[in-house]
Amino acid sequence: MSTTIDSSGVERQTLRDYTEKAYRDYSMYVILDRALPHLADGLKPVQRRIIYAMSELGLSAQSKHKKSARTVGDVLGKFHPHGDRACYEAMVLMAQSFSFRYPLVDGQGNWGSPDDPKSFAAMRYTESRLTPFAKTLLSELGHGTVDWQPNFDGSLHEPSLLPAQVPSVLLNGGTGIAVGMATDLPPHNLTEVVNGAVALLDNPKLENDELYQLIPGPDYPTPAEIITPSAQIRQIYETGRGSIRTRAKWHTEDGEIVVDTLPWQASPAKILEQIAAQMNAKKLPMLVDLRDESAHETPIRLVLVPRSNRVDLDALMNHLFATTDLERSYRVNMNLIGLDGRPQVMGLRKILSDWLLWRRETTRRRLQHRLDKVMDRLHVLDGLLIAYLNIDEVIRIIREDEDPKQSLMDSFNLSEVQANAILDLKLRHLARLEEMKITSEQAELDAERKRLETLLGSERRLNTLMKKELLACVEAHGDERRCQLVERSEARALKAEELMPSEAITAVLSTQGWIRAAKGLDVDGTTLNYKSGDAFQHQCSGKSNMQLAILDSTGRSYSVPAHGLPSARGQGEPLTGRVSPPAGARFVALALADNDQRWLLASRAGFGFITKHEQLLSRQKAGKTLFTLPEGIAPFAPVPAQAAGLVAVVTSDGYLLVFDVMELPELNRGKGNKLIKLAPGAEVIAVAFLNTDQCLVITAGKRTMTLKPADWASYHGVRGRRGGQLPRGLQRVDQLGVE
Repeated sequence: MSTTIDSSGVERQTLRDYTEKAYRDYSMYVILDRALPHLADGLKPVQRRIIYAMSELGLSAQSKHKKSARTVGDVLGKFHPHGDRACYEAMVLMAQSFSFRYPLVDGQGNWGSPDDPKSFAAMRYTESRLTPFAKTLLSELGHGTVDWQPNFDGSLHEPSLLPAQVPSVLLNGGTGIAVGMATDLPPHNLTEVVNGAVALLDNPKLENDELYQLIPGPDYPTPAEIITPSAQIRQIYETGRGSIRTRAKWHTEDGEIVVDTLPWQASPAKILEQIAAQMNAKKLPMLVDLRDESAHETPIRLVLVPRSNRVDLDALMNHLFATTDLERSYRVNMNLIGLDGRPQVMGLRKILSDWLLWRRETTRRRLQHRLDKVMDRLHVLDGLLIAYLNIDEVIRIIREDEDPKQSLMDSFNLSEVQANAILDLKLRHLARLEEMKITSEQAELDAERKRLETLLGSERRLNTLMKKELLACVEAHGDERRCQLVERSEARALKAEELMPSEAITAVLSTQGWIRAAKGLDVDGTTLNYKSGDAFQHQCSGKSNMQLAILDSTGRSYSVPAHGLPSARGQGEPLTGRVSPPAGARFVALALADNDQRWLLASRAGFGFITKHEQLLSRQKAGKTLFTLPEGIAPFAPVPAQAAGLVAVVTSDGYLLVFDVMELPELNRGKGNKLIKLAPGAEVIAVAFLNTDQCLVITAGKRTMTLKPADWASYHGVRGRRGGQLPRGLQRVDQLGVE
């Protein structure tokens, strides 16, 4: 780099040299101070500063939680002058049990969910403290184990590293993107990692095969299966690069597929969307239903309902593993900052060996720090003992001499520290009993001194101490492996010819309860042929991979697979061959839609409610009670509805009421709520659902009237009111329409 200084003292260099140096400096800053974790404590600088700031605030695992904003404020103001959002996100990550294998922050409040890890509440709402595991990073901090450095403005000091008691760089892993390099460290099990470290401590020449038996693979926070072959995992551990594949666990219950564990960082909602998208695209005709039954007791429970018991469940799940996040791969790039301060990709053995060097150094520094403290105290005690043995002379010197400290040092050959300790004595400590206490303390400290000197002088004893401390951490924080290592066959997506197509169909119901289906959505059921004495009752359109819901006159609902309906080329077959309605009941309506479709259910008695299509379905042949109705009152056909919009109700005496659908409850079953106030002898004639920008078409005989949104004022009201009376000639309404 060529640099010159002109006559005015200004340094000049070429733009190329300047930009090259500036970019190199920026790159090294991002690599060393932002993106990559350090081998010693496994933390990035922002994580280290958060943990240290929380310890300085007294937020131990035994303390009360404090607002997260307090911690973030301390971190930004004292150690890490960057964005508060990024700092808080780093803190949240350390608190999420589904993100960190061994969380370092104990959060209280909304800290996100597996569905959306970034759905956490703002830091002014959440509270936090350190977890018990964080003690493994902090317990030796004040014992001379690490170097300290000034903070960004030189007003405070912060630890350059934390004295980790366990190889946390392997336990929680980490990801980061720097300039020109990245890191992806997989998490591991504490017990296995410590066992591997202890084995290397006992035998530095331990064979790799023996080490890999102790640490067979990563252990992610969520208990999915690791299906990467063991030989491939060993290659990853040797080179520091590769990828790990994990797969969800599933089992069957009553013929249904239940997924109870998911891969790490997989979103249940996204997986359901992926499967639903295939179902809607006619790529999963062997599935008829999909449910998320996750709850507090069962955090992950996704239920897939096969079309029949003839579906090959293994082939179906293999297809889903290949096409959804039920199986995921994780890149492994064990790139981290080594003990020499340089970023490098390391294998498992190198990481553990170098960490043990670090641990030996921190242990030695801790012991030496304690030994120095003991020696200093023994030195002071020696001086105090001299003072007690010559107490009268000491008192005389203090009373009479102008410079008692120097006189004490000259008279009894004391150091300045000893003389100061004598001068700091309180009168109540001049009792005879204090001499005995000093002698007793000297004996205890002398024994501790010998023990510390023995440990520092023997490599074997130092290794034994390290081993005991490592195993003590396992005793306190160790747990069982969550991710089982299982070798599985490679997932394969089903070919197009293996998938049964899902077609648009129209189901048609007759008055005598016969059912059939025609291909297409533009079928007019009134034009079909019927048996003598039979006629058209109701029709609905949908897909052949949906479940058809049937509603009878007593308010019971049933369901049958739409793809199994007889063809409309004939006259169909009676529904009583597929379902078992109660005596005297007749089928009145059909509904065919996705499970999330909302329906408006109503009856002539003037009651109704909103429900989802899945609530109309029943696994039982006898169906289920859906709509509680008065004797002799049948329900109207389900009306498609949405979460927002309007409900129009018209009565036999010519009253119309339009109200917001939000006033109507969404129920799974029941009687519902009153739609409109009925006069004695009146009943509801028709109901309709419309959006706020649609028009309502009223038909009475040959007369029609179209009500635009601007014309609703006299009919719009609160649910359960009388509404407004329609104009003369339109009071005997036949039907309501929407356009």
